[in-house]
Amino acid sequence: FVSEEFLEMFEFPLQVGDAATVLDDPSSIVITESLAKSLFRDADPLGNTIKVDDKHLLKVSGILKDVPHSSAFTFHYLLPWKFREQINPWVLENKDNWGNYSFQVFVEVNDKINEAKANLAIRNMLTEHGEDDIERTLFLHPLSKWRLYSNFENGVSEGGMVDYVKLFSAIALLILAIACINFMNLSTARSENRMREVGVRKSVGASRTQIIRQFIGESLIISSIAFVIAILLVLAFLPGYNILVDKQLSIHFASSSFLLGSLLIIGITGLVAGSYPAFYLSSFKPTSVLKGTAKAGQGANLPRKLLVVFQFGFAILLMTGSLVIYRQINLVQQRDLGYNQANLINFERTDDLDKNYDVIKNELTRSGLVESMTRSNSRITGINSNNFLGWPGKPDDLRVIFTTITADYDYCQTYGIKILEGRDFSREFPNDTDAIIINKNALDLMGLENPIGTMLDLWGEKRKLIGVIDNVLMGSLYEEVKPLFMILDDWGGVMTARLRPGSDVQTSLHQIEQIFNTYNPAYPFEYSFVDDDFKEKFATIRMTQRLSNIFTLLALFITGLGLFGLASFMASQRTREIGIRKVLGASVVGLITLMSKDFGRLVLISLLIAIPASWYLINNYLQRYPIRVNIDWWLFVVVGAIILIFTLLIVGTQARRVALTNPADSLKNLE
Repeated sequence: FVSEEFLEMFEFPLQVGDAATVLDDPSSIVITESLAKSLFRDADPLGNTIKVDDKHLLKVSGILKDVPHSSAFTFHYLLPWKFREQINPWVLENKDNWGNYSFQVFVEVNDKINEAKANLAIRNMLTEHGEDDIERTLFLHPLSKWRLYSNFENGVSEGGMVDYVKLFSAIALLILAIACINFMNLSTARSENRMREVGVRKSVGASRTQIIRQFIGESLIISSIAFVIAILLVLAFLPGYNILVDKQLSIHFASSSFLLGSLLIIGITGLVAGSYPAFYLSSFKPTSVLKGTAKAGQGANLPRKLLVVFQFGFAILLMTGSLVIYRQINLVQQRDLGYNQANLINFERTDDLDKNYDVIKNELTRSGLVESMTRSNSRITGINSNNFLGWPGKPDDLRVIFTTITADYDYCQTYGIKILEGRDFSREFPNDTDAIIINKNALDLMGLENPIGTMLDLWGEKRKLIGVIDNVLMGSLYEEVKPLFMILDDWGGVMTARLRPGSDVQTSLHQIEQIFNTYNPAYPFEYSFVDDDFKEKFATIRMTQRLSNIFTLLALFITGLGLFGLASFMASQRTREIGIRKVLGASVVGLITLMSKDFGRLVLISLLIAIPASWYLINNYLQRYPIRVNIDWWLFVVVGAIILIFTLLIVGTQARRVALTNPADSLKNLE
């Protein structure tokens, strides 16, 4: 439902119709191109009639192009707001109710408007219109920030999905840094291949600046080639990635932001990766090189070791972060929900289902298809209604928002919610329509010693407290359970039933569908399992876990490649030394230990640096979750052990190869 200005403000492209007038008629409907084709095939939809909710006849007044997946709005048709006011008197009655926030309001402002001044002007609008008991303020929030900046605290944007963008951008930079370190280390380690070239170029007049430019230029060329390969890999893996994250992402190659970003990535990567090797290689003196007295890798040992330490540190951070995310998911999954999800199923409500609710419930329970059935204002996995509540002894300045459930009979029985004190709503007590039930958190907040029978104040009316239920986790899985109250009322929403344990689910659903179709023939049979709805709440953090695992493995793989190359080079540099030691009686195990201990020391140093840094960064990330895991010391022990074993396996393989070489082959070229 939208007001008549909607299409003028948001400019969704109309194939047929005038955006300024297409929603003026309350009996009109605007449909998308795909819906028009589905309903009317090749016929002209304009002016034809569509029946909505099996009773409202609306005339097609416009056809929209299909809304892209990336849009903040997803819909197949638009209905005039005036039509909603006609079919739902509550909407019109609450038109001037400033305490009602059931709808979204969009404002198109002047380009020159000062956002801070505008926020100041509307800040106290609620209290100015008599809503003194609502401790909330109004402010503007740009639609362009909806997706990424959707979390608020005290009227201030506190991030949102942008936090995940920052997280994975940081991981990508760490992986890029690891790759750059590999390039630096291998370039300086194998500098012997370029020493003579540098000596010759300098001897014929090339300056150090020219040589630096040459090597940086080569690095930029390699960076450009790598970028092209990366783009090809992205195109190859993008379909699978979209499945992994359940999104429809695409690359806009012609966009200025992509082109500028590409140039920056190529340039910065090439400069970072190539600068140190360029300065190092250009430092060779031509006389020393041409005389053969210059040694490859000389003077680069300390910088190389520092780079390896940083590389290990990045890998430790990524591994520790992945383990913490895994434990965080397990923590919230194992929380006591306060109800039993097994065999719980939700059904969408319609007017016909509501009208025949008692009959349907009796048929389902009598046939043994369901154990119990109820209805409420929203799914238990996403309660979104809140209100204020008064109680005896409540301080005047205390404002507490209570999660609100409007439910039918058998709600607690159907969900398996434990009643700690008092009783549930019952048909045996007609006055229960004016009763109220609260959860344990609400009772603790109120501090009532003998709660049952206490009169609570809701919307200026007194309600008798008849029961206290156990805490039920209904909101965010990462937050504490909020105070809650439940009343016997009907605000629409969802029907919920518990299937009989041990029954065949598909057979039961088929039989339930037949009963529903008898009383609700105009609508398709739609349902969802509560445990599936619950799993959807983990979608984002599960995606984070999967991606962090993939990136961690990628980082380890790149680190391993660099370590393998560096270990191979260093082992070959010590071939003659190893040959001499073998002649003098050194064992293979002793030689492997000798060549591996330097890398072992580097791992230990990186652990000393990375552990406090990792703890600080990960702990800072976890602060957004009121319910969070502890960063235990054993995590770093496990990660350190994995990194150390990983390193020793790679280095040990190269060391063993050299240690097993025949000393005669190692020493035959010894001068």
